[in-house]
Amino acid sequence: MIMVKFALSALASYLIGAIPFALIVSKCMAGIDISKYGSGNIGGTNVLRVLGKRAGAIAMALDVMKGVAAVFTARAIVGDSVLVVAGIPMNWQYAQVIAALMVMVGHNWSVYIKFRGGKGVAAYYGSWIAIWPLAAIFGGLILILTVLRSRYMSLGSILSCLGILCLFMVLTVVRNIPPVYLVYSLVAAALIIYQHRKNIARLQAGTELRVDQRVNIDS
Repeated sequence: MIMVKFALSALASYLIGAIPFALIVSKCMAGIDISKYGSGNIGGTNVLRVLGKRAGAIAMALDVMKGVAAVFTARAIVGDSVLVVAGIPMNWQYAQVIAALMVMVGHNWSVYIKFRGGKGVAAYYGSWIAIWPLAAIFGGLILILTVLRSRYMSLGSILSCLGILCLFMVLTVVRNIPPVYLVYSLVAAALIIYQHRKNIARLQAGTELRVDQRVNIDS
């Protein structure tokens, strides 16, 4: 029964993460398939470049809420149950981390749109809002300052997830917090960097689009 609860929370998190809000927003507000414009990425940043601040903000906010919803759903499903795997007791904290990772996987490889998706950054921040709000604030400050300075959302996303990873390295040692959160920050950072591999290449080549560069949908 406990195993079923963990599996159910993971599945629910994936299905929540897989909801392609960027695609839904672009179709509702402009009647377009966002995957055919701009970078082709099904995420809030591409909606921002193609359709402007209002649509971009809505898409990003909805993607953030996916992370929040998935983590709270996992906590509700698992409750106080403990699953022992290889001698390791896995409680609701593990369920939260599994949910956070699965919502990112769902966002990046959505079953609803033939396993396409975005890069998972907004959902990642949503999960931290639910798990450890101070981590979301810390990473958010890094992201905002980087974007304001460089105008590159991709660079801000990468540096912010690395900043959160460094934060949990320190907290795990100094505050003796559960190491499962450090594991999540490491795996999530690796996933985000992997999803940004093309952006990294464009940053190196000097061809990366800045966050405020609009894309003409008529072209």
